[in-house]
Amino acid sequence: MTKKSFAVTALITAAALALTACSAGTDSTGGDSAATGSITYVIGGDPTSLNPINVGDRWGLSTTNLVYSPLARVEGDGTIVNELAESIEPADDGLSVTVTLKEGLLWSDGEPLTADDVVFTYTNKAVRENGAADLLWVAGEPITAEATDERTVVFTLPSISAAALSNIATETYIIPEHVYGDVSDFSGSELDPIAVGSGPYMLTAYERGQYLTFEANENYYGDAPNIPNVTLQIVPNADTVKTALQTGEADASFATPDQIDELSGAGLDIYPYSEGRVAYLGLNLAKLTDPAVRQALFFALDRDELNDAAYLSDEYYENAYTILPPSNAFATEDVEKYEQDLDAASAAEGTKITLAYAGSDPAQTTQATLIQQQLKAAGVTVELAGVEAASIYTEFEKGADSKYDAFLGGYIMGADPDAYSALFRTDASSNFFHYSNPATDALFDAGVAELDAEARGAIYDDLQAQIAEDAVIYPITDNLKILAVNSRIGGVEEAGLVPIYTLENFGLLTEK
Repeated sequence: MTKKSFAVTALITAAALALTACSAGTDSTGGDSAATGSITYVIGGDPTSLNPINVGDRWGLSTTNLVYSPLARVEGDGTIVNELAESIEPADDGLSVTVTLKEGLLWSDGEPLTADDVVFTYTNKAVRENGAADLLWVAGEPITAEATDERTVVFTLPSISAAALSNIATETYIIPEHVYGDVSDFSGSELDPIAVGSGPYMLTAYERGQYLTFEANENYYGDAPNIPNVTLQIVPNADTVKTALQTGEADASFATPDQIDELSGAGLDIYPYSEGRVAYLGLNLAKLTDPAVRQALFFALDRDELNDAAYLSDEYYENAYTILPPSNAFATEDVEKYEQDLDAASAAEGTKITLAYAGSDPAQTTQATLIQQQLKAAGVTVELAGVEAASIYTEFEKGADSKYDAFLGGYIMGADPDAYSALFRTDASSNFFHYSNPATDALFDAGVAELDAEARGAIYDDLQAQIAEDAVIYPITDNLKILAVNSRIGGVEEAGLVPIYTLENFGLLTEK
């Protein structure tokens, strides 16, 4: 055995031992067992951030969603569902939004949650240097918040914004001023891992690379969680996860299409669901500066082959052609789709690129290898770099100095197309592509300021066509997520299968 293979084996063994250590009361077949008051959900890596002000990664948001609460949630169809808010009322002139909080809200430490906490949170989130302010700015100025009494906050807009209600109500998680009032810099990745929140659970322990544990928050404003203890077990290796699900050491995790038959026969229930996600090949425009070359790279690719190889059946994916997922009400197919055309790909011949992807992701690994083969047929040399997912974005922030020219990624940005400005507007906080086009910026400005739905749709049609023409990303798919759950756990649909968090409220799960 080589040193490398020994290290991999040791890692898998350590992960399996950690799972066993944190699992209790499950049998060896993944089937029914006595109630334990706990659930173990396997996640693929550490949270990139535990700071609710700037958190944006899947596992960081999943953690945040357990511990903190937003004013409201925006569901996949655009419906706004109140959480801390009792009511959210936009003014007739479109220049303000008034939020009234529910009565008697408490933090997990027993202190009152008031309008001052909301103002404190939104004021710090709107600071660009803190890292996630884009949606709280309109026409170059920030939305401001003022508490008019203990339960009422008035948000004032610099100008009319069709997306304002969604952007204010979206998942901005409220943090306590009495805990963080003396913090002057919220740009870091952690505030306090053992946090004070208002969500259904409290974070009780975090061992990096191993697990996060939670227990029910007795001061939660909603119904007490049916299962009081939750463990998020960190296991990057897909084979280890599958084994843990089969043996009952894990109660829930994501599965891949090729695992469904095997897991279904091991006492597990399978739940496929849509996240409104765009999986894509993204380019580093600071290095690949010629749009003709970028377009040629895209013409070398075969989207159908990429998706069939990764997801096995179109039952589990839908082709994506623009920056918006195909399920989005504003999505259009009236764009350059870059159907494979090797003659049109000839302008990229002789190009050499390094393609980064998440090495622990089976779908990305499959697609990266196929992209290498497809581009080779067009005379393009691709060096593959399978790495930890979070490191890709850190490296891409270096722009022209990055060692990567392209990467495989995915995003979930919600129903309102203005949210996608965080990815594609010049100098936006998540513009990892280093893309800048004044025409695109102007279309984002026009779209958010247009209140007529039909006129707004036409603007976003033009926006999608412009970004496609500029060859910034090659949209690949909106693939279904597949959640495998031990049959001893019920209430999955009641808990809500949703984008990013997997379950909207873990507290609604039950033990059979």
